[in-house]
Amino acid sequence: MASTTEPGILTASADPDVARRAWPRWLALGLGMLAVAAVGIFWTVEGARVLLGATGLFLLGRGVVVLREGRSGLGIGAGAVGLAAVAAAISATASGWVLLVAVPVLLLGAAGAVLARGGTPRRGVALLVWGLLLTALLIGSGLARDWGRATGVATVIAGIVLAGLAVPVLIGAANLRAAARRPAPPLPAACAGCACGAGGCGALG
Repeated sequence: MASTTEPGILTASADPDVARRAWPRWLALGLGMLAVAAVGIFWTVEGARVLLGATGLFLLGRGVVVLREGRSGLGIGAGAVGLAAVAAAISATASGWVLLVAVPVLLLGAAGAVLARGGTPRRGVALLVWGLLLTALLIGSGLARDWGRATGVATVIAGIVLAGLAVPVLIGAANLRAAARRPAPPLPAACAGCACGAGGCGALG
């Protein structure tokens, strides 16, 4: 989710000045994700609306940032999905149904994306198996009991997934904070920095 001007979220080798500006934002994002996940899991009446509404607002904001970076297609897509999510969050019933459909689709889609990259097949297979099992659980809950129960299960799963996604965000914030504390590299011997503005030490030759 980092922009092109920010360091990668899981790297501790970022420029200290950039990391110093970035790590508080990543920390706030990770803590916010945990808070939204907790509300979604434990507030059974409005949890689906909170999860969907927060996700929609994030996508809207992210779409604006991406548009400013000049990637119009991705920015418009993120903004449109975010706007649709916010609109669906107006109704608790609609929010539950959206999560009931979105949770299996996103899990299976993520598994397909991991398998298509071919880098970590075990992770992709594990994600695919979990996606299929959770999809079966949701369908079974709807058929055996009622679909309202299934939407509640989907809300809990969505909250757990969001909490899981917050973990690498918080790890990234810790890595960036460590990078921000790293001292600047020392200047080369006999260098006072006066030649840097004139094209470097080579310009003195």
